[in-house]
Amino acid sequence: MSWDDAFWVGLRETPAMSRTRAALPIVEDDATLRSLLEAAEVPPLLAAVAYATGDRSILRNEFVPDPNAILDPNGGLSPQAQAEARDLAAAALGRYRDAGCPPPATPSHDDLRPLLEFVVGGSAEDDYLPLFEEELGIAGEDLRAPGWRKEELAPDRPFRVVVIGAGMSGLLAAHRLGQAGIPYVVLEKDEDVGGTWLENSYPGCRVDVSNHFYSYSFAQRDDWPQHFSTRDVLLDYFRRCADEFGVRDHIRFRTEVTRATWDEDRQVWVLQVRGPEGEETLEANAIVSAVGQLNRPSFPDIPGRDTFAGPSFHSARWDHGVDLAGKRVAVIGTGASAVQFVPPIADEAAEVLVFQRTPPWLLPTPDYHDDVSEEQMWLFRHVPGYASWYRFWLFWRNCEGLLPLVTVDPDWEPKDESVSAGNEMVRQMLLGYLQAEFGDHPELLEAVTPHYPPAAKRVIRDNGIWARTLTRDDVSLITEAITEITPAGVRTADGVEHAVDVIIYGTGFQASKFLTPMEVVGRGGVELHEHWKGDARAYLGITVPGYPNLFCLYGPNTNIVINGSIIYFSECEVRYVLDALRLLLEGGYGSLDPKPEVHDAYNERIDAGNLTRAWGVSTVNSWYRNETGRSAQNWPFSLLEYWQQTRRVNPDDYVLR
Repeated sequence: MSWDDAFWVGLRETPAMSRTRAALPIVEDDATLRSLLEAAEVPPLLAAVAYATGDRSILRNEFVPDPNAILDPNGGLSPQAQAEARDLAAAALGRYRDAGCPPPATPSHDDLRPLLEFVVGGSAEDDYLPLFEEELGIAGEDLRAPGWRKEELAPDRPFRVVVIGAGMSGLLAAHRLGQAGIPYVVLEKDEDVGGTWLENSYPGCRVDVSNHFYSYSFAQRDDWPQHFSTRDVLLDYFRRCADEFGVRDHIRFRTEVTRATWDEDRQVWVLQVRGPEGEETLEANAIVSAVGQLNRPSFPDIPGRDTFAGPSFHSARWDHGVDLAGKRVAVIGTGASAVQFVPPIADEAAEVLVFQRTPPWLLPTPDYHDDVSEEQMWLFRHVPGYASWYRFWLFWRNCEGLLPLVTVDPDWEPKDESVSAGNEMVRQMLLGYLQAEFGDHPELLEAVTPHYPPAAKRVIRDNGIWARTLTRDDVSLITEAITEITPAGVRTADGVEHAVDVIIYGTGFQASKFLTPMEVVGRGGVELHEHWKGDARAYLGITVPGYPNLFCLYGPNTNIVINGSIIYFSECEVRYVLDALRLLLEGGYGSLDPKPEVHDAYNERIDAGNLTRAWGVSTVNSWYRNETGRSAQNWPFSLLEYWQQTRRVNPDDYVLR
């Protein structure tokens, strides 16, 4: 295959995807309408009805959500207050129905402010309002689109971008590049789009962020079948996005970048790639790395791992050719993936032995496997703006309000199990859940109880299935340390050899090894991984000094623990990348390279910030830290701050040539 002009096929403006669609008319009678509203969460319901009908009188002070009840979907309102609020909403929607369901007027900034302030539980700071309006997107506008096109800034300048990876972030970057009219190609090592949602096909795989939030802000669905979708549903979503964004023709599948070298004289990246037709070379003015953090499986360093005589595999590379029926199966690990796949394989295998190093905290989520009810689906489709306000309500509840609960109180002692009064409150709540789930099994309860602060490791959503699985007669939880893998099974520190037929590793990913295994050679011939020396850092998690025009998505310190969705971060990052490209094109520059002093000061602040959070001070083993012990993954501050820092590139932060 030739990397000539014909390769960069399909260049066109990416079609705009509608964020919202017109609400279906309300035809139900008063009694039916009122019954349907029982499924609504009150704060977004009242805001949506006020928006749709123009009746602000229903936004009464007694219905304002309690900011301290951030975990309550109804904002801490009493059952009586909820019923009264739904009565008022039903009456207003009845009048709206009788008036013929007129489309709501496009709200102004001043119109939206009281509605937004109502939902967030009081007066909103001015800094937050622009972010809130973007997240709400009530008018259906894509407020994060580039807003410019290359043909306007530099019509005669050749400029090409390579995007590495066609997962969630890569598709987003491609979409924005298409909107800006910049020629690009996406190189994807797999045979289809989807990234982690393509590669992880283990039984029970699903997202742990509500889908109304874990989806592009500008490409919403009102027909998610479940609140937390399965892998297959998510993969279908990203496949549909690839098609509707018009980016699939730009993707070269089964093509992997092995090396990228910066040519200082010509101000271009020279990439060595391996594809179906062998080794090839191409050049690009900029690279967007969208390879993610959770794409390379991590196997434990256990002696004898290669000696096991039976089938063994990692959950991220599930071997569907292995029949587990009637088998004795060992599962190593009790992290997020294992908690999802152990229950379904327990229904199939004869016996499952679960080897646990550190128990996870479980977050009670009763609707984790539930379908979206018909009543909720009706709300999304018939009440104008309810889907947007519901998504915004999820955003707010999963946004800044939870950060104080993981913030370290320097005077709090001891810090080994909690880091503050708020964190201890969360610990007691989660302990209560474990006691309710495992109370009839005291030995098991002791084994599954964590002894580290909540949020120091990833918290796992649970609807009771973990306890139901571990208390089965054919499932055993083993907490003795593994000393070796033998041809017959797993030997533990107590000398017992546990004979098994199959071993499944649920041991996570090489999250801190960013951009591996490709080599990236920057200015002066310095290879990026040698530069990092196992401790990856980047300015805003996006750019690295000495590697001009290289942009990372989901890079160092852009993982979130309790506040937000990774898609939110990707949208912020991609907007920043597009603004950097605008700066290059508009100014006629060949390269943009972050100043070392800016990069270093930023990372010093990130490190200090992480030490104020539970995950930064706890010594528990976690993928949140790299091999040096530093938190190279997590963002320690508010979502607002990252949004503010990535809205626009500050030219003073960079050397432009």
